[in-house]
Amino acid sequence: MTDEPTTAGTAADRAAARTTPDPKSIDRKARLGMPSHLPPKQDPAIRIHNWDEVSFVFDAETAKAEAQRCIQCPAAPCQKACPVHNDIPGAFWLLENGDPHGGAEVFRETSALPEMCGRLCPQERLCEGHCVVGKHAAPVAIGKLEVFLTETQRLEGGYVRPTVAASTGKTVAIVGAGPAGIGAAERLAKGGHKVVMYDAWPRAGGLLKYGIPSFKLNKPSVTRKFDDLAAMGIEVVPDTYVGRDIELDALASQYDAVFLAFGAPQDSTLGIAHEDAPGVHRATEFLVRGNVPKDELPESLREPLPHAKNVVVVGGGDTSMDCVRTAIRLGSDVVTLIYRRTEAEMQGRTEERKHAREEGVNFEFLTAPVEIVLNEQGAVAALRCRRMRLGEPDESGRARPEPVPGSEFDVPADIIITAIGYNTDPVWGEAAPEVSRDQWGRVLVDPETMRTAQQGVFAGGDNVNGADLVVTALADGQRAAAAIDAYLKDPAW
Repeated sequence: MTDEPTTAGTAADRAAARTTPDPKSIDRKARLGMPSHLPPKQDPAIRIHNWDEVSFVFDAETAKAEAQRCIQCPAAPCQKACPVHNDIPGAFWLLENGDPHGGAEVFRETSALPEMCGRLCPQERLCEGHCVVGKHAAPVAIGKLEVFLTETQRLEGGYVRPTVAASTGKTVAIVGAGPAGIGAAERLAKGGHKVVMYDAWPRAGGLLKYGIPSFKLNKPSVTRKFDDLAAMGIEVVPDTYVGRDIELDALASQYDAVFLAFGAPQDSTLGIAHEDAPGVHRATEFLVRGNVPKDELPESLREPLPHAKNVVVVGGGDTSMDCVRTAIRLGSDVVTLIYRRTEAEMQGRTEERKHAREEGVNFEFLTAPVEIVLNEQGAVAALRCRRMRLGEPDESGRARPEPVPGSEFDVPADIIITAIGYNTDPVWGEAAPEVSRDQWGRVLVDPETMRTAQQGVFAGGDNVNGADLVVTALADGQRAAAAIDAYLKDPAW
């Protein structure tokens, strides 16, 4: 795939030339009767032995047929449900009328990460979950079409890097090179501001690089994104932990504005006995050691993971699915997921659980960990659990799990992985005392402007929302960029 700019026209050119459908020309009833299409996937027996993406990209003919299922409804609830408000009907109209590059540009107008969001967003509860076609049949495969459009555009040389305005002389430091940081950096650079991104990892990309396995997100797409940002004049300073290697106040004095996008990198703990024993791993550590090449890891994480016959993962979100599916690819014989509620209460993607089952993962629902059982050498031997039953709803609206007396049992384990959520790093309490935080350590901001309590410092993404979606972090970054741009033009704003 080419990374070089082409002469295929700018986003503004495409927007000016874009045609919209005549409502009278859309036979919505006929479209509702069209069959649905999905791209093929790797066979489970094959994919468990590689790290390639599970889903292939649509071919052009099938993609066009799937785009024609969009009924072009004027209300566009799919667009409203998208956190960055992609013009999904507009993109698909261009695709079905022979302009896939134009369709890709429609996504790029509102999203700095369409290749990633198409692969990673939980479309079933966002755009596809609100698709009108989905009320009558399978929803339009919005995410898979977004990937097709943007990857095809690059492959065929139709991608044009964003143009950069004349320099404003203003500078912005971005702390964190993940989705929120990327969203802010691209828009600020387009506006003519000098942007420098600081990241604690050896390579840029944040969770896109280090938190998400390659079988869900091909890493060349992340590399291409930072090539694009570099071509726009954006600098990345890796291996630099702001708050420890360099003080926030130093950045605030060196730059005209600072955007905090350091995420929520701190793994939550179970709070049970022997959680610090050899063989117990936090999700982040396990995923990066299992998925990322050694030369791209910090020195402290370069030791290979030991082979494990029995792996137990505790959790119920997408990170837990990443862990169990990574364990399968690392050659573990038995991989078991422990979750304290039923599958109906799980918040991760249905597709990920389907893939995990296809790959041989065992699920133990209504099960909660009690303690980690050690062998004579003090290493992990099993996870002691108890059965649960569902009671009244808790503050999240989900049924509260309650223990069943006398139901304890042991699950054999060589390795136990905790994947029960993430928190912000507590170091920020001391590193940024002027930045107000809530009781969970999340940065407090004005939701409209993303401004913190410290002058010239803005924040967005998981360090504001708690662990959330790639697309919500991206939306925060893009919204913050607009506010930072206004601030740089008038600090009294």
